Amino acid sequence: MIKSIDFYFDFISPYSYLALKKINSFNRSNSLNINYKPILLGGLHKLGGITAPAFNDRKLKNMKNDCELVALKNNIKFQWNSKFPINTLNLMRGYLVLEDKIKKKYFEICFDAYWKNNIDISNNENIIEILNLCQIDHNKFFEDIKTQKIKDELKQLTSLAFKNDIFGAPTFVVNNKIFWGQDRLEYALDECSS
Repeated sequence: MIKSIDFYFDFISPYSYLALKKINSFNRSNSLNINYKPILLGGLHKLGGITAPAFNDRKLKNMKNDCELVALKNNIKFQWNSKFPINTLNLMRGYLVLEDKIKKKYFEICFDAYWKNNIDISNNENIIEILNLCQIDHNKFFEDIKTQKIKDELKQLTSLAFKNDIFGAPTFVVNNKIFWGQDRLEYALDECSS
C-alpha cells in the first residue's frame, strides 16, 4: 500500500524547495503518495498574526545561512534568490488551474527556477518561459488565474490550512499529525511507516 503525505507549500518558501528535493531523493521508487497542498504563505501568516522572517533582518540573515547549510549537507543545488521575497500569488493560483498530469512538472520547474536558477518567477515574461517548458498555453493560464473561482479556491485552501493548525511551509501531515519544517520530513516519513 502506498503511504500518503500532505505537503503544504508556497514557492516563496526556500524550505519547501529543500523539502521537495529531499522527498525526491527518498521517493525514487514512488513508494510515497505526496498530496501537494498549495497555500499562500503570506495569507497564512496574516491569519496567524505571524511576521515572516523575510521582514526581520536578523531572521532573514539566519534563514539564508541555514538554507545554504541544509542544501550543502544534503547535496542540493541551491541559490538564494536575489529577488526574495516576491509575490507568488499568480503561480500559486496557477497550480490550481492545471490538469493533474502537468502539476508535478510545473511544481518542480517553478521551484527550480526560483531557488536553483535565481529567476524572478513573479515576472510575467519568466512565467511564460516556465509555462512553455511545461507546454502550457500561457494565454489560457493568465485568463484562468483571474477567475473568481480560482481566487476563492486559493483563499479557501489557505483558510482551511489555518483552521487545521498549519502555520508555515513546508508542513507535512500524516495520520492527522502535523510536522512543520523541512527538518521534520524524516519524522513524517517515520509516521508513514508506523
